[in-house]
Amino acid sequence: QVQLVESGGGLVQPGGSLRLSCAASGRTFTFSTYAMGWFRQAPGKVRGFVARISWSGGTIYYADSVRGRFIISRDNAKNTVNLEMNSLKPEDTAVYYCAAAKVAVTTDASGIDYWGKGTLVTVSP
Repeated sequence: QVQLVESGGGLVQPGGSLRLSCAASGRTFTFSTYAMGWFRQAPGKVRGFVARISWSGGTIYYADSVRGRFIISRDNAKNTVNLEMNSLKPEDTAVYYCAAAKVAVTTDASGIDYWGKGTLVTVSP
């Protein structure tokens, strides 16, 4: 069994910053062999891709909407993946989900093996 638990969500003003973390655990889960990613679902919209990072941390990709503002990172020793969000905009408001994939985190989420339950980020004055 594998569990992904997000934390760090909350209310932030436009232009502010917020750091999300995802802690992975499980007796049969080897974190370092999984690609990790973040997705989000805004009110009234479908779940969309935000960022992904390979098992080694050497390959990173961002959605166009967040590139230059968000930073994804991972610490395999601590079984965590993080998302540093800067210059936040109201349109960033969404529930953010942590995801793990054995093969690859694709933008359409077709290869996701495990999902976290999500953490809410609200960007509002």
